[in-house]
Amino acid sequence: MNLKENVMAVYHGEQPDYYGDLMAAVEFIPDPLFIQDALLPQDGQEYMDSWGTIRIFLPGAPGPHPHITRDNVVIKDIEKWEEQLVVPSIEDLDWTLAREVASKIDRNEKLACFFYPGGLFERSHFLLGMETALMNYMEYPDEMKALLRVIADHKMAYIRRVAEETQPDIIFYHDDWGTKQNLFLPPRVWRELIKPLQQEIADTIHECGMIYMHHADCILEPIAADLVEIGIDIWQGVIAQNDIVKIQEITDGKLAMIGGIDGPKIDVENITEEKIREEVRRAVDTYCPGGRFYPSIPNGICFREWNNDIFLDELSKYGREYAEKHPIA
Repeated sequence: MNLKENVMAVYHGEQPDYYGDLMAAVEFIPDPLFIQDALLPQDGQEYMDSWGTIRIFLPGAPGPHPHITRDNVVIKDIEKWEEQLVVPSIEDLDWTLAREVASKIDRNEKLACFFYPGGLFERSHFLLGMETALMNYMEYPDEMKALLRVIADHKMAYIRRVAEETQPDIIFYHDDWGTKQNLFLPPRVWRELIKPLQQEIADTIHECGMIYMHHADCILEPIAADLVEIGIDIWQGVIAQNDIVKIQEITDGKLAMIGGIDGPKIDVENITEEKIREEVRRAVDTYCPGGRFYPSIPNGICFREWNNDIFLDELSKYGREYAEKHPIA
């Protein structure tokens, strides 16, 4: 099997040659909106994105982040959000590079993937600030619902445009709904405000003939069944702090998952090679029996080069050994 055939075998619950990270089989199509908003100089200076949020990229940081103050926050009063929000146009973006890259991807060998960050929850706290957003979800649900409606409509229009311009195999949608301890919002609030719109987004992705892969490297266990109801095809970023075996039982094989290897646990100094290999084998042995599982580090890599080399070597060896010793009937 080539890379695509192998990961799709896992996706369909069929026998693969080996178990490994689905992300090794994708090629990314550059997103003109992401390039405009998030590919910033690593100089610690302030830059405004297309929605008006100020971001900075500090020297030595892994990536840019919002830098929101009382003075620069986009929405200062949730009851007057319509007066303060300017929704960016998607009509004047340059798709030349995206179309060029998409046309060169060998779709027989690889999956064409479009990375789409800034989901409903993430965009809401970029516009309001995290603390204010969390309070508004509880205290001003009607206003938040109306704001999220506008964001969702923009996202669906953009997804349709992405499909028209580049026709990816996968939309890699990004929205962290929690931390390593719990969800940001109570499940009741998430179900009332986020879930219905997220299902519309999922429907749009599917109507365009694409797989919906959702990144969230956090706790999602309390809403695991909801992920299936929404129509998420693949959950990428499944951290080991979730009870993954329980989630596999709850979702009854309807949700493919990528993750399970505890990256922070093995991406440390003075760890032994055997400890790294042991964690890889633990994840494979524990989660692959549940089916449709891609063992990986949720954020993709160890940042320490030596640790990453050992991790990749063990995943390559043991992922193949496990597949050979545990054939799917």
